[in-house]
Amino acid sequence: MARSGYVFICFLCAFITLCSSCKYSAKKGAEQNQQYTPNVPEGWQALFNGNTLENWEVTSFGTEGPVKVMEGSIVINYGDGCSGITWTDTFPKVNYEVQLEARKMVGNDFFCGLTFPVNEDYCSLVVGGWGGPVVGLSTIDGNDASENETQVLKNFEKEVWYTIRLRVSETNISAWIDEEKLVEFYYAGHKLSIRPEVSLSKPFGICTWMTTAELRNIVMHKIESK
Repeated sequence: MARSGYVFICFLCAFITLCSSCKYSAKKGAEQNQQYTPNVPEGWQALFNGNTLENWEVTSFGTEGPVKVMEGSIVINYGDGCSGITWTDTFPKVNYEVQLEARKMVGNDFFCGLTFPVNEDYCSLVVGGWGGPVVGLSTIDGNDASENETQVLKNFEKEVWYTIRLRVSETNISAWIDEEKLVEFYYAGHKLSIRPEVSLSKPFGICTWMTTAELRNIVMHKIESK
């Protein structure tokens, strides 16, 4: 082969490699710059914009795993205990609803622990606790969800999205999972509180226990008082 032909072939191979590399870099850059839009029902307010942790902070439990935003979801990686995020903006104390989608990726304990205000008190909705099946409120009259009247057992599959909705009114706390109402608790005359492990989640926070979870489409709206 003539030297000129050899040089041409080498140049052509280098050009093809360069073009492939440019296409890959452009594709990867586009993926990294892709903006995600959360699904916000009419009349609701988005608490997560799908792209950053704006108005959230990683909760400094001391046991937490890393938290990151990826492809429109918040990924809470497991640690040695609680891992999660806390809302830093204003939040209502009563007469509101919160809804989000969550799924368990790694681990066998709760993949969504919602700590929330009830007037001047706080309570937590635990989803998938005590080895995986327990749903309920912690704490009621000093008793955890595994020991009080709100306990419900439900099987949760890994890598399956569940829609979780919480309503706090002037009289009761209600919770649904995929439109199935699992909690209906009238709290008058009862003492509401939270476990010490999640005190840093106040006023509103979401955490997991030694479990990796993904969250998306976190929304809230106020409801009218009766």
